[in-house]
Amino acid sequence: MTGRRTATVVGLTALAGFASLAGIVIARGGAPLAGDGPLLSWAVGHRPVTAVTAIRRLTDTGTGAVPYVLAALAGVIAGRTKRQKVYAATASLLCLGVGQLLRRAVLYLIGRSRPPAAEWATHASGWSFPSGHATTAALTAALLITAVLLRSPPGRFLIATVVGCWGVAVGLTRVYLGVHWFSDVVGGWLFALTWYAACAVAAARWVPTLTAPHARAVRARGGDAPPRANV
Repeated sequence: MTGRRTATVVGLTALAGFASLAGIVIARGGAPLAGDGPLLSWAVGHRPVTAVTAIRRLTDTGTGAVPYVLAALAGVIAGRTKRQKVYAATASLLCLGVGQLLRRAVLYLIGRSRPPAAEWATHASGWSFPSGHATTAALTAALLITAVLLRSPPGRFLIATVVGCWGVAVGLTRVYLGVHWFSDVVGGWLFALTWYAACAVAAARWVPTLTAPHARAVRARGGDAPPRANV
């Protein structure tokens, strides 16, 4: 129950932040916000060829098949039995896929233009807010981190940190390559956190199902797992 309450609070906080940012973007007619212009100018002035090549490769991991493969992997990690792995992988893919559809709806509703095409260092199309790469990578990272922490493998905190850094870095590549304002990226992060929290609350009732085999095994060995309450 505590986990559901935490997810609810986090989700509502992220939603409030996203709604506020989106409202400002709309009120300004899509014009850059404070910090958007300077960050873009800095990125344009710091683009050695080797860095641009590396950043393009990193940004490519935030779209296409890669996020879906990672989301499915998160489900495989989270489940204990084969059936649980299939259910969890399916749920993770649905979370990512529906999240992308919802983001697209918001994208067209707001209709913010991208930075000037002269500043782009990669191909881009469509509207700008919220960033698709930032949303997708952050949502995928959240699913993976949850799965890793749920299973508690050795080095789990290091793994979670690396995955989290990847999720943030993909969003930042969009600013560096000049195809998004920084506020687009922040909007993507907030949108991803909002939707992830909603999915977490909806899936919270499944968590006992994923952990039940472990609890039964501990009790069978005479461990200290709490007994099931009588209904």
